[in-house]
Amino acid sequence: MIHPARLQSLNAVPPREGRYVLYWMQASQRAQCNHALEYAVRQANERKLPVLAVFGLTANFPEANARHYAFMLEGLRETQAALQRRGIPLVARLGSPPEVALQLARDAALLVMDRGYLRLQKQWRQEVARRAPCPVVQVETDVVVPVEVASAKEEYAARTIRPRIQRHLETYLVPLRETRLKRKWEGPAPEGLDLTDVNALLRQLGVSGEVAPVAHFTGGTSQGLAHLEQFLTHRLARYDTDRNEPKLDATSHVSPYLHFGQLSPLEIALAVREYEGPGPVAYLEELLVRRELSCNFVHHNAAYNSYEALPGWARDTLARHARDRREYLYTREQLERAQTHDPYWNAAMQEMLLTGYMHNYMRMYWGKKIIEWSRTPEEAYTTLLYLNNKYFLDGRDPASFTNVAWCFGKHDRPWQERPVFGTVRYMNAAGLNRKFDMAGYVQRVSDLAARHGGR
Repeated sequence: MIHPARLQSLNAVPPREGRYVLYWMQASQRAQCNHALEYAVRQANERKLPVLAVFGLTANFPEANARHYAFMLEGLRETQAALQRRGIPLVARLGSPPEVALQLARDAALLVMDRGYLRLQKQWRQEVARRAPCPVVQVETDVVVPVEVASAKEEYAARTIRPRIQRHLETYLVPLRETRLKRKWEGPAPEGLDLTDVNALLRQLGVSGEVAPVAHFTGGTSQGLAHLEQFLTHRLARYDTDRNEPKLDATSHVSPYLHFGQLSPLEIALAVREYEGPGPVAYLEELLVRRELSCNFVHHNAAYNSYEALPGWARDTLARHARDRREYLYTREQLERAQTHDPYWNAAMQEMLLTGYMHNYMRMYWGKKIIEWSRTPEEAYTTLLYLNNKYFLDGRDPASFTNVAWCFGKHDRPWQERPVFGTVRYMNAAGLNRKFDMAGYVQRVSDLAARHGGR
């Protein structure tokens, strides 16, 4: 069953005849555990029509570079092959995603789209719904509990959204059955890009190569599932105790695959739920509460990528301490080159530069130090967003925007007052040394650099 709360009709165009049901794939770039795709298949079966999937590939997505595009294209190449096995062509075209979707909507009986929560994603979908000549249905598939079901307002913190999420899990944390398509596509598909050669596509797109693709992660659902299987087999049982230890790298590494919709949070949650113990409980807290809190934040707060998104108490306390003396000040260029006095911060930045990923605990420390080493909190916020969105594979994501805001007090509470930070939570190197084997973490990053030709 696809719960009705996942569905939203976006226009009032009356039903009509058409050659196919069109699935506009944009955020949910996968062929399995995808409610939008399965809804399109079921609607096509009712109409005795085939399904055509379309993906609009824009060469100028804000802040995206070759690192992001390569990972995404690797995933789309795999998804295209998987859909073809189900009798569904995936047509990728270069251009504005709304325009590409509307080109193929001309012959569609119905247009089905997945859902995004960021500003640009919403604008795209609103434009298509306004101009489409056929009915348009949006299907929510990249959260477990639909965002409006979880809460109709912006939640203050994890503690306020947690009970709202938990009370709906019995309804929404259920497997999604794959539906057999009764009428498969016959004949040639509409013209589209050849997705088999990722490097050729990158050249064709002409995207910025300043940030190169990474060897550490390969895009695609199968790759994401392989990371998940490794995590379930070797690290999940100890996740509650080991996840914060940077040396151990005991996390799941699935955030890039969630960002590009190559993995479903539902599929991950169902797999983790099969295991018992504190490890799965801790992981589900991150996946279901913390991640869906971030979707709540960007959905309900239009200023999610600006300093104005911070709670008033945080902006007030940071403003009171804006003129405090900073022991160290670094330019954006120095930070980008990992040229600070702090070997732990430098190692974290190197991990990010090399792999597009950073250990979760170090990611918090990394952000806190940028606040401490910037002339103003506003400058720190801008720098943090710039580096986050440029180098992380999961940058420009609801969880990523929320992580940045958390460093400045979002979804947190006031702590002991300190210079520079005021009552915003503070982190320091002494705390890292007291809790963790930081020499081991620095060595792990050094080994990564040796393997990947690090700078």
